[in-house]
Amino acid sequence: TLIRRAREGKPLVVPGDGTSLWVVTHHRDFATGLVGLLGLPGAAGEAFHITSDEAQSWNGIYETFVAACGGRPHLVHAPSDLLIRFNPGLEGSLRGDKSGSAVFDNAKLKRFVPGFRATIPFAEGIRETVAWFDADPARQGLDPAYDTFTDRVVAAMERAAAG
Repeated sequence: TLIRRAREGKPLVVPGDGTSLWVVTHHRDFATGLVGLLGLPGAAGEAFHITSDEAQSWNGIYETFVAACGGRPHLVHAPSDLLIRFNPGLEGSLRGDKSGSAVFDNAKLKRFVPGFRATIPFAEGIRETVAWFDADPARQGLDPAYDTFTDRVVAAMERAAAG
């Protein structure tokens, strides 16, 4: 649904003002960190962050995603409270995860796995992901409920902007 919306130039909703930072980690980079920890003396029972060191704003993440889809960004910023009002199921994810910046310190992982380094930038990983979806029509299902939710949020933001 997001890929289709991006390609058709439809608005995509970004929580808040889009400036909070987040980290997206490619699965192969995560696997490298995890495999480096397996069987390592002293790692058992410890907690680790295995993330990329590439922190980006939500605006940047969405803009990079839309570019990978071959579209042009049409981002609509909406307060988390409005998003939660239209979809109460988003509360935990928005308030607990996406409302503030979420940048993690990989220093502990790098002490245990000195050679760990995330090597796949988000721009490369998202192009790979979009190509994976495009390669098989069975993966290209649409979510009408999400589409409707997005359109309702966009309409509410347009009404608010109009006064």
